[in-house]
Amino acid sequence: MNAPLAGIRVVELAGLGPVPHACMVLADLGADVVQVRRTSQPGPDGVADADAGMWRGRRLVEADLKDAADLSLVRDLVDRADVLVEGYRPGTTERLGLGPEDCLARNPRLVYARMTGWGQDGPLARAAGHDINYLATTGLLGLMGPADGPPLPPLSLVADFGGGSMLLVAGVLAALLERSTSGRGQVVDAAMVDGANLLGQLQWSWLAAGRSSGDRASDLLNGSAPCYTTYTCADGRHVAVGALEEPFWRTLLELLELDPAHVGDRWDATRWPRQRALLGGRFVTRARDEWAAVFDGTDACVTPVLDHAEAPQHPHAVARGAYVEVGGHLQAAPAPRFSRSPIRHPAAASVVPGDDVRTDWS
Repeated sequence: MNAPLAGIRVVELAGLGPVPHACMVLADLGADVVQVRRTSQPGPDGVADADAGMWRGRRLVEADLKDAADLSLVRDLVDRADVLVEGYRPGTTERLGLGPEDCLARNPRLVYARMTGWGQDGPLARAAGHDINYLATTGLLGLMGPADGPPLPPLSLVADFGGGSMLLVAGVLAALLERSTSGRGQVVDAAMVDGANLLGQLQWSWLAAGRSSGDRASDLLNGSAPCYTTYTCADGRHVAVGALEEPFWRTLLELLELDPAHVGDRWDATRWPRQRALLGGRFVTRARDEWAAVFDGTDACVTPVLDHAEAPQHPHAVARGAYVEVGGHLQAAPAPRFSRSPIRHPAAASVVPGDDVRTDWS
């Protein structure tokens, strides 16, 4: 049985963050992905190949796109590919002779996927940016973090990987599906700012419905609400509480031995600081794992906040096989899972001669 994307050939012009992540997902799903990259260079923090953990499952071809022979090799690979993924600033591949018009003229069935921060057009199209900047302009960053401090970015998960990588993968899959009926490729313009905005549709819906005012102090999901936040325990570690629905909230208060009448209406945001203090006063009386045992098997939606060393050892992660070892390092397992198209265990990336790929793809 073949993986879902078996037989799909992808050329990845090496980039940072969402580009290798998106191509990792495509490779996990069975696509034959070849990453075209320059020789290893130190990153901005001096660490070379810090993103290498996202290169799994593909062959690496080292090439200088400004060298005529190397550029010819890459063009040959693109001619035989189903998908090309690039993450340069707008206009860069055009100057190299690898833009959409050039590539689609040579390979009309090609899906040409472009990953940028701001998109291919608009006043910020050529501006530098990072996840935090894209979030800031969508209105989402302003809702993140408790009200008694500045907005806090959620790592780089929302714009880079949720709005960037995963929306690019969705665009590639949609274009491949459309190609099966039209016989033609097309350009996929995936912008992190667009994807982040789309991920925030729930917040737009809540604003329209009156559930949210757009104020961090009264937002239900940013850590301000006592039923959806984290609490410090006696050992300095933390638990996460997600008791949004009334039955879960009631169970939470019961196991914390708190009187609901004393706690008061949890939908009244003016009471949230006092309520967080009441719940925090209970959680700080026991260690994290003691509370985990208290809530285990209940529907209070309370879980321990684990670190990177603990997460792979969690019984649920072990039972699901949520982590795999690749090249001697632990990594997140491929997802999602399929009933009759099993995903292979990812292999470590390997550097190969470009001519070997060209022969293999001929």
